[in-house]
Amino acid sequence: MMEKQKINLKNGKILTIREANKSDAGKIITYINTIAGESDFLTFGIGEFHMTVEMEEEMIDKISKQRNALFIVAEVEGEIVGNLSFSGGARPRVEHTGEFGVSVLKEYWGMGIGKNLVECLIQWSKETSIIRKINLRVREDHIRGINLYQWLGFVVEGRKTREFYVDGKFYDAILMGLQI
Repeated sequence: MMEKQKINLKNGKILTIREANKSDAGKIITYINTIAGESDFLTFGIGEFHMTVEMEEEMIDKISKQRNALFIVAEVEGEIVGNLSFSGGARPRVEHTGEFGVSVLKEYWGMGIGKNLVECLIQWSKETSIIRKINLRVREDHIRGINLYQWLGFVVEGRKTREFYVDGKFYDAILMGLQI
């Protein structure tokens, strides 16, 4: 269980980071459908997220019961403005490691929300006795993201070629990891 955090943003508003719960399902779907059109760095685009409220509720409930998974949201004035999901391996030999995805609404870019979400993941990982490695993949041209992850201690571990295909062009994924 992760403790709720409150952070003062540069714009004077209060950011709350907390674990997602089933009652967030509708807001999360709205949020995901919004960010799908705001960035080409995501693994999905407009109209590619096919979850019903019931499916999202089920997923949130399932994650909340796993020892090595975390789903957190960032809220400002009751609106979801960012999220992070982390899933660890399903079997004992790999349950200590997992991958995360993080996103933030475009109007909130540059305010430290993504950094705060990843820092919460790192802290949660340290507090669990399970997670010993956090992995991610980031598009090769997402320089701000790569720089942020390196600043947080992640190291480049490899490259997957042609991992993303956006607007008729292939992009490699940079594989990064952080040992806990």
